[in-house]
Amino acid sequence: MPRSLSNPTVANVTKPVVKEKDRDPVAAGKRDAAFNRSASFNYFLTDKFEAGVALRGTEVKSIREGKANLKDAYGLLKDGECFLLNAHIGPFSHGNAMNHEALRTRKLLLHKSEVQKLEAATRQKGFTLIPVRLYFRNGRVKCEIALAKGKQEWDKRATERKREADNEAKSAIARSQRQ
Repeated sequence: MPRSLSNPTVANVTKPVVKEKDRDPVAAGKRDAAFNRSASFNYFLTDKFEAGVALRGTEVKSIREGKANLKDAYGLLKDGECFLLNAHIGPFSHGNAMNHEALRTRKLLLHKSEVQKLEAATRQKGFTLIPVRLYFRNGRVKCEIALAKGKQEWDKRATERKREADNEAKSAIARSQRQ
């Protein structure tokens, strides 16, 4: 009887497939850490810029936990530098006495040419800087800041009417496709 070529003492052991735990979508950059929903409702957003944010370690950890809020935040240009004011980043849950202040002023990291463009644009009447979202890119926190002009009350109503008309049109198309 012919012998088997495989060694009977060595068993064919297959390693169990262990699925790696998925990384947090916020930390992986797949989802925004914070989004300013009221920005597009209250302002006409024109130019958008991506800026780095100078943060402390506990602030980054809090942003990963989802404790950031941009609702009342705004940008300020002073002495050729850009700052983020009123952005609320809650204290880190495992922080100690060295934890950060929730509403401290944070520096935005922009190129000099971008700061000059923003300074020229904000000198015009009615324009301001509004942070739109906070997100992670390659492990670093980025802030999308937009040049914005405030909406009047009638502008807000017109935006709401347009949104409702778009929704009605989409639902009508969906109904016609079902039939």
